[in-house]
Amino acid sequence: MSGEDFTALLREQVLRTPDAPALGMIGEPALSFAELDARIRLVVKRLHSKGFEPGDRMLFAIRPYVDAVVLILGTVAAGGTIVFVDPGVGPELFARQMELVQPRWAATESLMYLLSGPLRRYGHRIGLSLPEFGLALPEFGVSLPEFGRLPMRHIHSGTRLPGTPRGSIPLRQLVGSEPGWSGPASRSTVDTPVENPDAEALIVFTSGTTADPKAIVHSRGSLGAGLAAMAGCTSLMPGSHLHTEHPMMGLPAVLEGARWSMPRYARFATHIDPIGFARTLGTATHAYFTPADLAVVLDAIESGKLAAPTHIEEMSLGGAPVTTALLRRARAALPDTEFLAIYARTEILPVAVASGGDKLEFSGRGDLLGPPVDGVDARIADDGELILSGPNLCRGYLGEPPMKEIATGDLARFEDGNLVLVGRKQDTAL
Repeated sequence: MSGEDFTALLREQVLRTPDAPALGMIGEPALSFAELDARIRLVVKRLHSKGFEPGDRMLFAIRPYVDAVVLILGTVAAGGTIVFVDPGVGPELFARQMELVQPRWAATESLMYLLSGPLRRYGHRIGLSLPEFGLALPEFGVSLPEFGRLPMRHIHSGTRLPGTPRGSIPLRQLVGSEPGWSGPASRSTVDTPVENPDAEALIVFTSGTTADPKAIVHSRGSLGAGLAAMAGCTSLMPGSHLHTEHPMMGLPAVLEGARWSMPRYARFATHIDPIGFARTLGTATHAYFTPADLAVVLDAIESGKLAAPTHIEEMSLGGAPVTTALLRRARAALPDTEFLAIYARTEILPVAVASGGDKLEFSGRGDLLGPPVDGVDARIADDGELILSGPNLCRGYLGEPPMKEIATGDLARFEDGNLVLVGRKQDTAL
């Protein structure tokens, strides 16, 4: 069972609210839905003109911003697959991952070419190491693969720096405006992307050894089902404004007709500073935080170093367990904000969503996860392990048989229709 092609879901929203704001950086005018649609179609047109073919895979290593999101959406609409990898896994595992996915394209920040090429070779000669350079890239170190030598077509984001391959295509050249493209594209300018919910759209590497890396494969349909399910669990609607750098939270907002704004990364940062992020919330009505980042923000609010945001109606929390202690602090600091705790896995997301109020009221053993989202089938195996399936389940692991359900390794039970997490199979129960 597969969900609806997420590119089709986006197109439907474009037709409903063409002039509404859709996507932008904080402090800049947002692209309207019609303008976003035109940019995506332009990327499809230009990628194909450069030799991109349906089925091509694109290694992606660009921090989130508007052009990066447009490239992601355009690549999938062009029939391609986005491949997210961690360049800091080490050269041996990285090489094995590349052997497994065999991408024909790479979209990378110019800085990555510099760090993995000229700076890597000559840094020590001039007494310059990455820590001394002040880069917030501890996971990169000296084990970065040399991106400029990867045997594929290259797209670079940012100013061309030393190490950028000579034939690399500037990202702005793919997503920038051209005469006649100020509004939504028509069939006379470029064909509407073909809908195919079963088409491969996203590959993400997860746990695995050097000899056996695991690559999770999502289709357009599984992403469509997951994004729609996530949107349906929130209060997002046309007129809402979500602030986050996370595409898997930002895209559901866009599919609901809301505005998605993104914070700016510091020049060499790989993580958004949570206090700086909170200061840019402005009039945003919705936001997403990891529990760790929210804890930092609450520390600053409680100490008087940061004014509490005043317009946030709903805050989603995910990426790690959301404790009741954190929720109590959050409610005290932000009494007018509703909180959602998201339980998800990379293979199937979301799985369940609980309100902050329900989690605080729960007095049973374990961690209340909430009811499974629409479409997700959850069952408990004889040994207590949580087994999941549904239209938002990934296609499977690359090179392995299709996945019909996933054994999570989490021990859980049902209580009044809610999933309750009680531990891990290999761990002591909570």
